[in-house]
Amino acid sequence: MKDSLKVTIAGGGSTYTPGIVKSMLAQQKLFPLAELVLYDIDQQKNDDMYVIINYMLEQEGRSEIKLTQTLDPKEAFTNCDFVFSQIRVGSFAMREKDEKIPLKHGCVGQETCGMGGFAYGLRTIGPMLELIGFIQKYAPSAWILNYTNPESIVSECVRRVYPHIRMICACDMTISIEETICDNFGYDRSNWTPTYYGLNHFGWYRSIYDNARGCDVMPEIIQKIKEKGMQVADFNAGDTTWQEAWDNLRKQLEFFPDALPNNYLEYYLFPDDKVSHADPNYTRANMIMDGRLKHTQEMAYKIRHHDKGEILTFNFGEHGNYIVDMAVSILHNLRKRFIVLVANNGAIPNFRPDAVVEVPAYISAVGVEPVALREPIPNFHKGMMEGQNAAEQLLVDGYFEKSYMKVLQAFTMNLTTPSANRAKAVLDDMIVANKEYWPQLS
Repeated sequence: MKDSLKVTIAGGGSTYTPGIVKSMLAQQKLFPLAELVLYDIDQQKNDDMYVIINYMLEQEGRSEIKLTQTLDPKEAFTNCDFVFSQIRVGSFAMREKDEKIPLKHGCVGQETCGMGGFAYGLRTIGPMLELIGFIQKYAPSAWILNYTNPESIVSECVRRVYPHIRMICACDMTISIEETICDNFGYDRSNWTPTYYGLNHFGWYRSIYDNARGCDVMPEIIQKIKEKGMQVADFNAGDTTWQEAWDNLRKQLEFFPDALPNNYLEYYLFPDDKVSHADPNYTRANMIMDGRLKHTQEMAYKIRHHDKGEILTFNFGEHGNYIVDMAVSILHNLRKRFIVLVANNGAIPNFRPDAVVEVPAYISAVGVEPVALREPIPNFHKGMMEGQNAAEQLLVDGYFEKSYMKVLQAFTMNLTTPSANRAKAVLDDMIVANKEYWPQLS
């Protein structure tokens, strides 16, 4: 094992960066961070985050860690051991369009689900492949741990272009669900071995085995949620959109109590409800720009102006811990179990082998070893997944082939889309909004 590590955060200006850094510092004995590079194409965001992270290191007494920021990929990735990727192409200004354009046409507006998610996916493929090209050029042996959304689309395009790359795509949403359950009902997640399957933001728990009790606790969890509902966990306290998500999770279980769903399925099962309750003029992107993003800018301002008192106030959750825990498992060949995105290849026995699915896997120095399900998944889940996966594959086909028809087919097939008429209307508006980012479709 190396006794010092260089880590680069791609998308270093992200508001999630402090949580990742805090987790690395907390695990210094297992993860000997010596050099940290913040890489971003947004100079101002990178400057702000550099100020914040430098202040954090000073407060922690960690002056031995070299901190740099750069817009130069050669400087960012040369001799790098790990890359944590969390880029957001188009930043929150484009996320706002992803959310508002579909709502204008009476469709779900969301950053990773629905046609907004597909628009974000088309915008992200090119820069993501470019980023990986830089890493392959300057740090071919580095591990890439990816948080960049929309994960299923990112994973599918990377699988096609770089099938043997040392890259793991993961989402912390399942951890957020599990933490919220534990926060509400007093469980200890460290005792759990969950079995989960699906696509990204589109899946179900088959079981949650509690090692301390020696049984599957998922049936009783479902019953508790149906009876009592759930309150938003501490790390998302004050965020009304998350409380709505947990309320809708309860509704999902009232309709379909046979499995514990990912809360994002609300967009696919109840798109009419999501549209009717949405404010088309003030969406989640606006909430973040007025909240977390503004708060980050204010912290950087206070540090620059030498304000006193408590400056670094973040609600981190498990976002940073999850990605660093994976890196530690690789570094020490621990073969710990995580829920990640992989090419199916039989992990879900009755699902197409070339699909990118989200399932438990063991992660070690040799990579990812998916855990195969012992039994087929139910037809209801399988049918929903087949339709959504086909739409995602069509979208990626449309990107590489620059095909308007295939992208329109993908938008039409998305389970949140009520008709081809609306799919075309949204797509045509998205083409105009994304003219700086998308390939020219014909």
